[in-house]
Amino acid sequence: MQKKRFFYLSIGLIIMVVAVGLTARTTFFKKAVKPEVLAPPVVEVEAPVIVEEPVEIEEEASGIIEEKVEVTVEVPEIEVPVIEEEKILRPEFQKGMSLVAWTENGYSNVNAVKAMEQLTPLGVEWVGLVSTWYQERYDSTDIYPLKDKSPSDESLIFAIRQLRQLNFKVMLKPHLDLIKSEGKWRGEIGFDLSSDWQAWFESYTVFLLHYAKIATEENVELFCVGTELTQPALAEPRRWRDLIKKVREVYKGQLTYAANWHNGYNQIEFWDALDYAGLDAYFPLVCSMQPTVEELKSVWQDWMGEIEAWQKKIDKPVLFTEMGYKSSRDAADEPWQHIPVGELDLELQVNCYRALLETFWDRPWFYGAYWWYWGVHPKMGGPSNRSFTPQNKPAQETIKEWYNKPISGKSY
Repeated sequence: MQKKRFFYLSIGLIIMVVAVGLTARTTFFKKAVKPEVLAPPVVEVEAPVIVEEPVEIEEEASGIIEEKVEVTVEVPEIEVPVIEEEKILRPEFQKGMSLVAWTENGYSNVNAVKAMEQLTPLGVEWVGLVSTWYQERYDSTDIYPLKDKSPSDESLIFAIRQLRQLNFKVMLKPHLDLIKSEGKWRGEIGFDLSSDWQAWFESYTVFLLHYAKIATEENVELFCVGTELTQPALAEPRRWRDLIKKVREVYKGQLTYAANWHNGYNQIEFWDALDYAGLDAYFPLVCSMQPTVEELKSVWQDWMGEIEAWQKKIDKPVLFTEMGYKSSRDAADEPWQHIPVGELDLELQVNCYRALLETFWDRPWFYGAYWWYWGVHPKMGGPSNRSFTPQNKPAQETIKEWYNKPISGKSY
């Protein structure tokens, strides 16, 4: 009887040890290194419909995906190189690509790693990582992450470290979007009262410094202090200078701001406080139904006078912090529109890419571009897809061709 009791006790002890081991295994990613920074709690609300509808684009792009794996992988433990002071002041040409996820763990799974690896043979050297927080309306003052919509810090850190292992440099680019558009977008955020501006900037500062601290701890090479916030940028330049000063106290790398192409990028007053002048360059290139590369370049020349006059005035290297074209017939008409309305046109996407690169590549003040966008699944895009991504389309070969060209004759 004692032998039987001893036998059963031994079996129970073994089962308990195995269970504890499995529990520890399933929680390893939650124990990944996380910066000790303060941020508003993640708000659990019903997932909103965003004006730019990035999720719908992602769903359309993922139509050809056979499987969707959400297996998280361990944050790589690597030695992160320290940014040297003498390199901070030296602008670098950036062969960039935007990598975008709109889910909590979108950057930290097996498919995301495979998508990152696809960028290496294309000659991409810089990756712009996007993380989005939200505010209720254009006149709301509270900014916060949304559960299942904003990438977690762990996921973002994983992406930074994985990209580092793949020898990419990183631009961290926080985005702000509206939950309820009501015909507005982030460029129209604004207030009548100074007290409301103060409240909004206080909230925005918490948001921005949260990511500036991550950028510092992970030694990210470039940090973007804002994206397409047209009205705040034009209405409150003094507050932006104060904000940039606070970021500089936390983060010692280079800074840029991503101005919208339309309505005021050349009127912003704080470019001198930054290292690069960033431009989300969705300039319309309307010329014909099926324009050639030469026709598109001709329209670019019409915009060039305005861009060069602005650059000469601010005397900063210009970086296209975001640029892209859909693979649809309407790609050149209104490039900023995220929902394709025309029929499939892979050739037009290629022509738009080539026209931009041929126009700007050798300009002495032009310091590169981040194409919008590369998805976090290796099967995104494809020859029947009309969205922005160049993945698995002829446009990615255009990127490969140009990103393997030498760079020379830059001014800064």
